[in-house]
Amino acid sequence: MEFYYYSIIAGALAIVVAAICAMMVLKRDEGSERMRGIAEAIREGAYAYLRRQAITIAVFTIILSVLFAFSLSSGVKIVLAFLIGAIASYLTAYLGMSVAVRSNVRTARAAEKGLNPAFRTAILGGAVTGFAAVGFSLIGLGALLAYFTTDQIPLLIGFGFGASLISLFARVGGGIYTKAADVGADLVGKTELNLPEDDVRNPATIADNVGDNVGDCAGMAADVFESYSVTLVAALLIANSIPGATAGHLFSYPIYVAILGVFASIAGIYIAKVGRRSNIIGALYKSILVTVVIAAVLDYALTYMLKLPMGYFVSVLSGLVLAFLLFWVADYYTGSESNSVKKIATASTGGAGTNVIMGLAVGLRTTWMPAIFVVAAILVSYIAAGNSVYGIAIAAAGMFSLTATILTIDSFGPITDNAGGIAEMSQLPHNVRKITDALDGVGNTTKATTKGFAIGGAALSAVALFVAFANAVGITKTGINVLNPLVTAGIFIGAMLPFIFSSFLMEAVGHAANKMVEEVRRQVRTIKGLMQGKAKPDYARAVDIATVNALRSLALPEMVAILTPIVVGLVFGVQALGGLLVGMIPTSFMLALFMANAGGAMDNAKKYIEGGKFGGKGSDAHKAAVVGDTLGDPLKDTAGPALNSMIKVVSTISILLAPLFLAFALVH
Repeated sequence: MEFYYYSIIAGALAIVVAAICAMMVLKRDEGSERMRGIAEAIREGAYAYLRRQAITIAVFTIILSVLFAFSLSSGVKIVLAFLIGAIASYLTAYLGMSVAVRSNVRTARAAEKGLNPAFRTAILGGAVTGFAAVGFSLIGLGALLAYFTTDQIPLLIGFGFGASLISLFARVGGGIYTKAADVGADLVGKTELNLPEDDVRNPATIADNVGDNVGDCAGMAADVFESYSVTLVAALLIANSIPGATAGHLFSYPIYVAILGVFASIAGIYIAKVGRRSNIIGALYKSILVTVVIAAVLDYALTYMLKLPMGYFVSVLSGLVLAFLLFWVADYYTGSESNSVKKIATASTGGAGTNVIMGLAVGLRTTWMPAIFVVAAILVSYIAAGNSVYGIAIAAAGMFSLTATILTIDSFGPITDNAGGIAEMSQLPHNVRKITDALDGVGNTTKATTKGFAIGGAALSAVALFVAFANAVGITKTGINVLNPLVTAGIFIGAMLPFIFSSFLMEAVGHAANKMVEEVRRQVRTIKGLMQGKAKPDYARAVDIATVNALRSLALPEMVAILTPIVVGLVFGVQALGGLLVGMIPTSFMLALFMANAGGAMDNAKKYIEGGKFGGKGSDAHKAAVVGDTLGDPLKDTAGPALNSMIKVVSTISILLAPLFLAFALVH
């Protein structure tokens, strides 16, 4: 049987696992009527946002489909691949979030029975997103491989671009939404009104909880689905350029590695349980470690059975190890008990200014270890594969073979965050809220650590995409001459791009958050009895403000990411476009690390103080940390993660439109 049929079967298995996890969650109790009412408000807000976003995505998708169909040879098949990639990505985000917004209330209810029942509910809810992502990707790629002939393999880039486009929308829009609501809720609720987290009197509370789902769940799902898909596509394109690869196992090897990752992840999720010591983060680390070890054993057996050089296994292993190291290093710098977090918390005693200074210093410093790890993985995988860039591609495939487990742990974060909010708003007993707070605290850490995985993985997959671009435009042998002024210009444009892109996102969050602050103040001022708990806020109005402003802000950064490589390629040619990719990839990687880690550390510094340090909640140090967190929030949840999607959109569209650049560039 051809290898792509195994891909379809493994993808179907992953979807079945996702469905089983969903059924196990949905049969659990939702709790009291009040809990169900709060959960329903969050659910309605999340769906309202996704419905509006879907219209925006549909418009862009139709326009691009028409352009591709009429401007590219084999345009119809590229459009088919593009649509399959886009639909699969959107389904992953939609279905994962649909279960997440139902898992939150069930996690809060399960906390009444103890820590492990609540933990398992959140893990199973997150697993739906994780296994849906790999399932839809493997099915989509397998079906296209079965349909395309050998000479049509390059058309698979359409699938990657479809995934990239949805990721850009989900990451950018969801990121703006979630941080506008979060910042608005914190600035007024905590610093002006001295309200606790998720207080029912805060009009932005429901919008904040909705944001956790559309940003951290749907956005991250689309982001990692994209990385998983474009990594496999890049590996297939690179393998396709090796003489005789399609007739042997070099071409199928990356897909087999991804397939084995499904089985390793099933084992990893199964053993994710909190033991007697109630060590939540330890249970998650154990899950990842088990997944890595099982994947390594299976990949070794695969390499042996296919009679491939063991150097290829070493390349895959370097990717697996890199995934674990990136997870660890993010926890090292941003974990709730890390020295970096304590430094920022201590600096908060001097005010908001010193908090921000220390937070930015920590973020800048966090870039060196991940950079060294990624460089080491690139060099090891390249040398182990016989000085072949194919080794880098299969290292990336090995890293992303852990996607189901990593996405599960990431989705665990917004589910437990929402569960904590529902427990607080429902006024559940202190012992229950103690459990949900503990889960929320760990979930906050896992959201930071999985961002490190996503950013590092984006960098590694972007290197593979760059090689695929070089093959597509025929510069693999000649290389890119950095002394060429056009290449130099491209490098500078590429290095500039992530800063301009990020500036639009930060501005959008600032504008939308200001609207949210005004709305919260208006409701506090005009709704009589609100602060006394005798009147209910207009949650729907706050949700609508976040939704409208997030979607209005989408167009400009989307156009920057899509049009920049097109303009450079058509005006200055493929050498300049290659320079753009050279400048963009490392700059985006370092900037994304800085923003994500700075924001994660500042967020946990706030939570560290809320735990009772330096005067606890309501103290001057706490207010300073809240202000610092309002800067950290859009860094870690909007601008930083969105760069992952931007890198891959620019890379995939450069490969997709390579024939046009070669034929019609003004400068050659």
